[in-house]
Amino acid sequence: MVLKFHAGLEMAMAGNENGRITGDWKKRVHVFGEKLKRFPSLAWRTMWKVGREDPRRVIHALKVGLSLTLVSVLYLVEPLYKGIGKNAIWAVMTVVVVLEFTAGATLCKGLNRGLGTLLAGLLAFLIEFIAKATGNVFRAISIGAAVFLIGAAATYMRFFPYIKKNYDYGVVIFLLTFNLITVSSYRVDNVLAIAHDRFLTIAIGCGICLLMSLLIFPNWSGEDLHNSMVFKLEGLANSIEACVNEYFYGETEASEDIKSSEDPIYKGYKAVLDSKSTDETLALHSSWEPRHSRYCHKFPWQQYVKVGTVLRQFGYTVVALHGCLRTEIQTPRSVRAMFKDPCIRLASEVSKVLIELANSIRNRRHCSPEILSDHLHEALQDLNTAIKSQPRLFLGSKDNQAKNMFAIAAAQAGQKMHKKSSGVSLSSVKTDSSALLEWKTKRVSAEQSKEAERKVLRPQLSKIAITSLEFSEALPFAAFASLLVETVAKLDFVIEEVEELGRLASFKEYRPEDEIVVSVEKPRVDVTQNHLPSHGVE
Repeated sequence: MVLKFHAGLEMAMAGNENGRITGDWKKRVHVFGEKLKRFPSLAWRTMWKVGREDPRRVIHALKVGLSLTLVSVLYLVEPLYKGIGKNAIWAVMTVVVVLEFTAGATLCKGLNRGLGTLLAGLLAFLIEFIAKATGNVFRAISIGAAVFLIGAAATYMRFFPYIKKNYDYGVVIFLLTFNLITVSSYRVDNVLAIAHDRFLTIAIGCGICLLMSLLIFPNWSGEDLHNSMVFKLEGLANSIEACVNEYFYGETEASEDIKSSEDPIYKGYKAVLDSKSTDETLALHSSWEPRHSRYCHKFPWQQYVKVGTVLRQFGYTVVALHGCLRTEIQTPRSVRAMFKDPCIRLASEVSKVLIELANSIRNRRHCSPEILSDHLHEALQDLNTAIKSQPRLFLGSKDNQAKNMFAIAAAQAGQKMHKKSSGVSLSSVKTDSSALLEWKTKRVSAEQSKEAERKVLRPQLSKIAITSLEFSEALPFAAFASLLVETVAKLDFVIEEVEELGRLASFKEYRPEDEIVVSVEKPRVDVTQNHLPSHGVE
């Protein structure tokens, strides 16, 4: 009877398990089906969003497609295929690798590729001529030695800062082409034809890329670098105002769970912090571009890099200001309200200066001589007056309430721990083995309970100790106000670099009738997202 009961119980459990597994699979299939239904609409929304943010992306994609179609003609048309042969694939690979989003990047890679191929071919023919002169016995040794020496020397040159910055891709192509021609010459008699076809197809591919980049809706790296500075200045202005408004009007508790990608303050300064490599790359590509407008011959691209460096230093202060919103210890709202107006006014004046700098760069004109207006100094003075009007908050009181509070908290905590530790009395201990085992279990449980109590109590005591200090109410706001004043101090460095940029770039003079836009527009698309990473050399 017992065996039948156990057998029935096992069958029931197995049936329940199978039913649960079947239910899980049905649920997964249903969820997968729902995702498949939503996929077309999601894909379409993503495509529309990417194209709407910057229509140049659509144009660039069409240009790449058209370029690949043109080089494919070398394969598809019989006379061209007979003239070039299977080496026509090098033209296709050249278009895929060389055609970049901006004209400067395409010129940099295209000219590097062409120059590297040409020099490698000439050197390979020289090595082949010397190897043949040595005779068949030493030909293989000569080729091997040449490959070793040239490969080591070219690779070592890639570590030179100037070569690495400007011609690294060309050196890689030089190495590839040199080894391809030199090593192939030992087994192939007609190596001259191979080199000729390779250089011709690469020249065709580079020519098509340059044609598409320079003549058909060109995108200039210089313009992207110029616009990125405007974008970053506006983003910093947005971040400062949003940060101060959230500090005085929003919820700033540390437990608030906000994703960084959704935080408008973070979005404002993110592009600034991540811009170092992008600025240097855009400046490098800009130096390769032809002078396509009346401004370009006067554009000091390296000065843009200096402006970006100063903006990053400014951005670090904004990051610290943002961090004040998420600290564990916060100033009470009643205390913050005393300083709300001067802080908001000061943040507004700083944002106005940043917006004026952004408009100066956008319109290629000098800044207003009164960019640091009296309103900014008045806001600073008002904040200073407001802080001096509340000396008790910042200088503390003469009583020792903080120490008393901490002592009371520590005493209460000690009493709780003492009660817990005395929870097991000797009167409850019996003489039999079960009672002894029970006593040991209770003792272990009591020790574990004390340890858990200690772990919970320690951070509470630490927080009580911090929050009960005399300056606790004023310290968080003092840090926030100090960082806000620091942004004003760092404005001078930003203004100096922007004015130097205007001087070197020969910006037009500021006229009083020029309209000064002080409202923050909707942030433009981040142009740094348009530059796709390159993979491989072929």
